[in-house]
Amino acid sequence: MVTGANGHLGNTLVRQLLARGQPVRAGVRDPAHSYALQGLGCEVVRAELQDIDALRQSLQGVDVLYQVAAVFKHWAKSPQAEIIEPNVQGTRNILRAAAEAGVRRVVYVSSVAAEGHDGQYLDETVWNDEQRNPYYLSKILSERAAWEAAQAYGISMVTVLPSAIIGPHAERLTDTMGFLAAVLVRKLVLDPDFHFNFVDVRDVADGLIQAAERGRPGQRYILANRESSSLGEVIAALDTLRPGQRLPARAPKVLLLSVAMLQMWRARLTGQPAELLPSQVRMFHGVRQRYCIDKAVDELGYRPRPPQEALRQAFEYLLTR
Repeated sequence: MVTGANGHLGNTLVRQLLARGQPVRAGVRDPAHSYALQGLGCEVVRAELQDIDALRQSLQGVDVLYQVAAVFKHWAKSPQAEIIEPNVQGTRNILRAAAEAGVRRVVYVSSVAAEGHDGQYLDETVWNDEQRNPYYLSKILSERAAWEAAQAYGISMVTVLPSAIIGPHAERLTDTMGFLAAVLVRKLVLDPDFHFNFVDVRDVADGLIQAAERGRPGQRYILANRESSSLGEVIAALDTLRPGQRLPARAPKVLLLSVAMLQMWRARLTGQPAELLPSQVRMFHGVRQRYCIDKAVDELGYRPRPPQEALRQAFEYLLTR
C-alpha cells in the first residue's frame, strides 16, 4: 500500500509499482477525489492518518507499506495544530495500524529536513536540531516517532530521506514545484541566494522500491543529489528550453528578512500563506545543501539523474501542463 497516493511522490510511486506488475492499494484521504489515480488499475482505499480505524481496515492483507503521506507546507495559522501534530500523530497511527495488520515491511518517507544542511556533505548519521521552522520540526519529530514505534512494535522498517522533489505527475503543485513555476513565469524579481538540492520524483520512487527490496532494517537512506543548484543554475536549465531567461539581482539577507517579516505580518492578518518565512531565510540564504549519497548508491543501487537534467525535465513537464 502507498499512502498519500494522490500526491506528487505517492502518485509516481504507484505508477512505477504497477509498471513492475505489482498489485497496489492506493491510500488517499478521500477516495471520491482521487482523480490522479483514475485509469491506473490500482485499488483505491481511504487511508486518513488521523483515523486509526480507517488505517486498520486499509492495511488488511498488505505486505509492504510505503508511508508517503504527510502535511507538506511551511506556514500555517496554527503550525502546531496544522503541521506538527498531524505529521507526528499520523506517523504513530499508521505504524500502530501496520503492526496490528501484520505488515511485513515499512518504508517510511522522511526528508532531508530531518538531516539539515550546513554546506558540508551530510550523511545518514546526522540529525537536524531545527526548532523554528514548523515543517522541518515536524519531519524531525515524525521520523523519531517512527523509529520509536518501529522498535516498540517490532516492525521491519527503513526510512528514506528525499531532498527537493521535482518532475512529472504533480496534479497539484507542491511548494517545490511552485518555486519552479514562479521561475517559469518570471515571478522572482530578486535572487534570494537559496541553493536547493533537487531530485527527480521518479528516481525517488525507484529508491523507495529498492529500499523495500534491498534496504537493511533499521537504516536510513538519503535520496538526493550530491550538489545543490543556485537560481542561476535553475534558470540555465530553463534556458535550454526557452532561451532568453534573465537572472535577477541578488537580494541581501537583511532585505529578505524584512520581506519575510512583512509576509508573516500579512499572513497573520489575512490567513493567506506567507511565501517567505524568516526561518527559511536563516536556513537557506547562501547555504549549499550537499549530501553524501554513497550508502543509497552502494546498498540500493540508487542512481539519480543529475540536477540539471532533473530540472530540465521538470520544466518540460510544467510547459506542457
